[in-house]
Amino acid sequence: MKVLVIGTGAREHALVRSLTADPDVEAVIAAPGNPGMDAIALCEPLPGGLLDGEGIAALARERAVDLVVVGPEAPLVAGVADAVRAAGIPCFGPSAQAAQLEGSKAFAKEVMAAAEVPTALAHVCTSLEEVEFALDALGAPHVVKDDGLAAGKGVVVTTDRAEALEHARGCLAKEGGRVVVEEFLEGPEASLFCICDGTTVVPLALAQDFKRVGDDDQGPNTGGMGAYSPLDWAPPSLVDEVVTRVAQPTVDEMRRRGTPFTGVLYVGLALTAKGPRVIEFNARFGDPETQVVLARLETPLGGLLHGAATGRLEDLAALRWSDQHAVTVVVASHNYPGTPRTGDPILGVEEAADVPTAYVLHAGTALDADGALVSAGGRVLSVVALGDSLSQARERVYEAVDKIELDGSHHRTDIALAAERRELHVS
Repeated sequence: MKVLVIGTGAREHALVRSLTADPDVEAVIAAPGNPGMDAIALCEPLPGGLLDGEGIAALARERAVDLVVVGPEAPLVAGVADAVRAAGIPCFGPSAQAAQLEGSKAFAKEVMAAAEVPTALAHVCTSLEEVEFALDALGAPHVVKDDGLAAGKGVVVTTDRAEALEHARGCLAKEGGRVVVEEFLEGPEASLFCICDGTTVVPLALAQDFKRVGDDDQGPNTGGMGAYSPLDWAPPSLVDEVVTRVAQPTVDEMRRRGTPFTGVLYVGLALTAKGPRVIEFNARFGDPETQVVLARLETPLGGLLHGAATGRLEDLAALRWSDQHAVTVVVASHNYPGTPRTGDPILGVEEAADVPTAYVLHAGTALDADGALVSAGGRVLSVVALGDSLSQARERVYEAVDKIELDGSHHRTDIALAAERRELHVS
């Protein structure tokens, strides 16, 4: 099998890494990829960009690939998977209509209501007056979400009513702007990726990510600063419960509507005293959770994704998982999640990989005119390590992070710390 992976980040690097380890995958092409992917796969440019469905389909035909895997959400919402399938090539990723589960939080709430999925109470608002009413009706802490795509930074959770209103004002100022105001869900959060073929749902392992930029969950939201898997503190029945009460009813509802969901249904959960509640749906692998989930997946990835893309998930054997723990820590550039500084030299990547089980996935990197590795985005690297215990995985990943040299960079020092200390529990 020959596979084309679309995207530029650490999530896509993790996908490429796992696909190259699949004995049934003879070649992996990344478009446009990054310097890390280029070291293990063939990188091809995308002159029309990530949203150019026809260009991506043409590249897939030219390279005679057997499967296209679309990494980021924006191409999915733009219909790239539709263009690839129209060219007769299997594609792992939902149609533009099905990707509205992520493209519109209001649409996702509508589907959840129809499928009787447990989630937070919510008001969809198109004016500040409606937002003010919703904030008062639901009370603090206030949760205000941009209805559309926002690269993981469209949500504000605050006890400050003025801050909530200001975020809503910015969202509503966009063309067709809408916001979703939700009740706050109390409880630890978890992420579950569900592989779907339009009918069948196969869950992966639970993970937890860290959205705030600073230790102790301080500072603004980011695209994610780290993650770990498995979640030893979560109830053993949680995955089955989420599939039964959330993922399968959602996939059934999407099929009933004539817009079957094929790809990853990312279920973001709050584990409340009343049971799991859906915080959000995404229509693709999450970043940085993908980095730790795939680090533990022993089942070959190519066959799994191809089975989903071709409607054959029910024919596949049960997934196999490593018993090890995985932790990833994101190294971010100066001023992220604001306007990041780019062009700074990156050193120590090879040294980081000398730490047992550790490896480095590229996200915002590039090569300068002299061929030296430099920063080219906000989240620059994802450093991953495994261990026989969570403590060992954390020790190794931070030893590896300490080898990285990037002027002005920052990272969280508490990824998975509360879990290591056994401070997390479900009421």
